[in-house]
Amino acid sequence: MKKQGIKNIRRGDIFYADLSEPIGSEQGGIRPILVIQNDVGNRNSNTIIVAAITSKTKRLDIPTHAKLGKRFGLVEDSIVLLEQIRTIDKSRISHYVGSIDQNTMRVVERALSISVGVDPDATKWGDKCE
Repeated sequence: MKKQGIKNIRRGDIFYADLSEPIGSEQGGIRPILVIQNDVGNRNSNTIIVAAITSKTKRLDIPTHAKLGKRFGLVEDSIVLLEQIRTIDKSRISHYVGSIDQNTMRVVERALSISVGVDPDATKWGDKCE
């Protein structure tokens, strides 16, 4: 089922978006993204906060990655890269793919909290990487 337009963007929705002009290791091109912004912001802003999604699933051991299955409308099993978050204009969105469930959103929230350093365990993980 495809949404008509982009008026009802909700947290946990997956869309394809044009992330053109990446620099360095930034994810780019037309790719799936996960909306992580709260719904008040989604309704009232021309921009949304999103995380890039990749189908390269080799690095599930990274705590800022969250697995997404095909059941959410993706072509193949994928990973949300919570270290690859950015604000985009809604005009970058091309079409709706699906929405994740509450259990998966909890996994995403945990990975996001580690990524932005609001999780007390994030420091422990960083220490292990040094």
